[in-house]
Amino acid sequence: MISRELFFAFVLFAAVMFFTPGPNNIMVMSSGLTYGFRRTVPHILGVVIGFAFMVGAVGLGFGTVFIAFPVLQTILKYAGAAYLIYLAVMIAMAGPPKPGEASRGPMTFWGAAMFQWVNVKGWVAIIGTITAYAGIAKFPLNIVLQVVIFLLMGTASITVWTLFGSALRPVLTSPRAVRIFNIAMALLLLASLYPVFME
Repeated sequence: MISRELFFAFVLFAAVMFFTPGPNNIMVMSSGLTYGFRRTVPHILGVVIGFAFMVGAVGLGFGTVFIAFPVLQTILKYAGAAYLIYLAVMIAMAGPPKPGEASRGPMTFWGAAMFQWVNVKGWVAIIGTITAYAGIAKFPLNIVLQVVIFLLMGTASITVWTLFGSALRPVLTSPRAVRIFNIAMALLLLASLYPVFME
């Protein structure tokens, strides 16, 4: 049996978590502007599949490791914050790639997938999912439903944010405009760290 009320509440929760600004959305939007949609596809797939895998792993018992060793949560939190600061610097420094010029390039599939494990907003979503919405259905169907919803919602939101970034390419044509945009995205990325340091 599936609790319809809890299921629809979870879908709404997932929509809010995925479509609101966060590290993943900001990074793919910047990548869409800098590199275009096609070159950002591996980054998109890494986010969607990596996050869904993480939900499944935590839901199926990996989360007990963090209960047994709470210090791991602190380590991941600050490692994630440090990595986000590094990514913000890289985004701020990124300009439009010039023909024949070596470029850092967009994030790879594996880079984006591994980033989910240090993504602070991602952990908030997963903890909320596993604790508040476990009653959607009996285990393990509840985990299957959560993973499927996150796959669908993640694909939709990350694609929309990337398309928005790539749609800005004809508008932001000068290197200076792209640099200003990327600096603004880097500052937003840093702002997403506010909850980490305010705990």
